[in-house]
Amino acid sequence: MKAEDLRAKTDSELEDELVARKKEQFNLRFQKANGQLENTAAMKQARRTVAQIKTIMAERAADAATAE
Repeated sequence: MKAEDLRAKTDSELEDELVARKKEQFNLRFQKANGQLENTAAMKQARRTVAQIKTIMAERAADAATAE
């Protein structure tokens, strides 16, 4: 998912997306442990998306703190 798509989402949508990506990451770890993971690049993409979401959420929190 691109950063511009994530930035267009609301805070609650970002939180929902974060939960979904964390679940995906969890499932990918289990697939890897069981030897069923075929697309190893999916793990990297899931980690990257989680990091992007957390970064955008932190930026918004910082903007809200400076606006007060």
